[in-house]
Amino acid sequence: MEQERMLLAAAVFFPMAAGIVSYLIGRKHKKLRDRFVGLAAMFELILTVAVAAGLGTGGGVCTIPGICGLGLHFTADGFRALYGVVAAFMWMMTSFFSEEYFAHYRNRNRYYLFQLITLGATEAVFLSADLYTTFIFFEVMSFASYVWVAQDERKESLRAAATYLAVAVIGGLVMLMGLFLLYHQAGTLTISELYDACRGKNVYPAAVCLFFGFGAKAGAFPLHIWLPKAHPVAPAPASALLSGILTKTGVFGILVITCQILFHDGVWGTFVLLTGVLTMAAGAVLALFSIDFKRTLACSSVSQIGFILTGIGMQGLLGEENALAVQGSFLHMMNHSLFKLVLFMTAGVIYMNLHKLDLNDIRGFGRKKPLLMGIYLCGALGIGGIPLFSGYVSKTLIHESIVEYIELLKEGAAAPVLLGAADMKLIEWVFLVSGGFTVAYMCKLFFAVFIEKNRDPKVQAEYDAMGGNYMNRKSAFALTAGAVLFPVMGIFPHFTMDKAAEFVKGFFGLEHIHEVSYFSFVNLKGGLTSIAIGAVVYLVLVRLWMIRKEENGAAVYVNCWPNMLDLEDFLYRPILLRMLPSICGAICFVLDHAVDFIAKILPIAGSVEASFFDTLVDTIVVFLRKTIYKDSPQPQELLEGNALTYRLGCFANRIVWVLNKTAWRERPDEKDYTHQYALAYTSFKENTSLIGRSLSYGLILFCVGLLATLVYLLLVLAG
Repeated sequence: MEQERMLLAAAVFFPMAAGIVSYLIGRKHKKLRDRFVGLAAMFELILTVAVAAGLGTGGGVCTIPGICGLGLHFTADGFRALYGVVAAFMWMMTSFFSEEYFAHYRNRNRYYLFQLITLGATEAVFLSADLYTTFIFFEVMSFASYVWVAQDERKESLRAAATYLAVAVIGGLVMLMGLFLLYHQAGTLTISELYDACRGKNVYPAAVCLFFGFGAKAGAFPLHIWLPKAHPVAPAPASALLSGILTKTGVFGILVITCQILFHDGVWGTFVLLTGVLTMAAGAVLALFSIDFKRTLACSSVSQIGFILTGIGMQGLLGEENALAVQGSFLHMMNHSLFKLVLFMTAGVIYMNLHKLDLNDIRGFGRKKPLLMGIYLCGALGIGGIPLFSGYVSKTLIHESIVEYIELLKEGAAAPVLLGAADMKLIEWVFLVSGGFTVAYMCKLFFAVFIEKNRDPKVQAEYDAMGGNYMNRKSAFALTAGAVLFPVMGIFPHFTMDKAAEFVKGFFGLEHIHEVSYFSFVNLKGGLTSIAIGAVVYLVLVRLWMIRKEENGAAVYVNCWPNMLDLEDFLYRPILLRMLPSICGAICFVLDHAVDFIAKILPIAGSVEASFFDTLVDTIVVFLRKTIYKDSPQPQELLEGNALTYRLGCFANRIVWVLNKTAWRERPDEKDYTHQYALAYTSFKENTSLIGRSLSYGLILFCVGLLATLVYLLLVLAG
């Protein structure tokens, strides 16, 4: 038992220690550092395999007391251990590929340091025994992986990294509120105790908050915005891990909610299902419209996360009959991790040779490169759900779980929860059409890179002349080792994928798995329908609409997606960076001038009271100027007012002129109100800008969230 606990601790903390050692080695010897990182990743794989072999069917607990009061707790069951192995395998393969990919990069030492720290934090998330430990390492993982996105330090990289960090921080804060609410209701955060502790209690608010935090990392709609922005600018090995593994830490959290907190809950299952359907469809559409290789893969990740969430939602709806949904969602989760390992490294091979990813620029690069073509095809056919590849198996299981639920509704064996048989039939068609879109956009990439010729014959000649010199043997091994898994698992699903599902069933509360005849016509029908839809979409939408002829007759891929549909630029950033600062600025402006207004309209009796009032006002003003209204280090002069303040000032001046000639003859008002209103407008703009850029604004938003939590808790306690 002691050995098992040591293995758990080593699986978490060894990569973090190795990251520090790699950094120190890298300061003296770059090649030795690269080899050390590869060896560290290999050793981590051995550790996780040992954990799976020793704890896969049982589950010891490793406790590290005294950390933040509650301590850290790690455990392993089949699901946790197997996904720890998947994570370590992906890190090892990307480490092998990184040696060539980063050969001409700056700041490699920094990248490898945070790569290994993130590996340890990711393993900790999967092996966590309580949600407190999950949260701690979830945040460590998010902050460490921020460096990956910002690695290039270009303007677009830093902007995407800021988006990634903002989603992570906001999601983390909401998740923390969910933990407060859950602990109040259940009295525990230990995952294995949550089902009994939450039974009969209202944990929906806590579950929604947790879903928000985990869903943000998973890339669920509408919190998916970081994926299409981060992947095109992040290095390809980092993109493979961000998409393949870090999104699965979010899925892991959603599975904890579904399988431990709201087990077999139809209402919760419906919520997850609808979120999954929206995510699945939105990601597929975005991927189809994209003309950037890595952005297409990033949007594809959004869509595939939607497929997984659909399967998780079906687990809740089917209740005790959810074996197909459990198998399908887990297997597609594992498949997608491996798909994106291969596909993003394929994109990395293209980028490290051309430093381009636009389909019009990389067109024809893959011609006369049969190994790269075969590697890409394995990933593309797998993710497209083509029979004899692993993706077909997992997608078929999810599809059949939807069909099973529709039949149960029709027979009256299951009571509808918000959605009837007709609604579920519509969801089935969204599932099939989204699968068709997957086939279409993977065909788009394949034909552009591996079949069509570049519009510039000289460029095409350069591509063809590369022969087999576009990647070294270590990189080729990393890509090939991942790619061959897909046909092997797809051809022998009973000996590979069913065994994996059997190994993890305990985490999902499943007693047995179903034996499925994957290649019967009934099951093939869904996959073939998606393939047919994909062929039509590719031939009609892509070939006839998304490819246009230039004046010289050359065909080019065109980005037909309207810019106004970018949620980040047209919704989230305006709200967070303009609307909220303006509202807060308006509130502060009103409060700042309310005192002067009250002083004018209310008589102040006695000099003592007036003196005290003036002192109080001066104190408040000084405090505000030192905090919220603190001047920018380099203040910029603003124009005096605008058209509105000028017109209002002129109108006020006319009224004052009339009053000065009549009622105010003895004490006329000599103020110029165009100037007064201009000053007020300038002050308002300055306050808004300062608040939006200041730490105080961030603290205000944080405090608003905490206050909302406290108010909720007080209401619950009062009730």
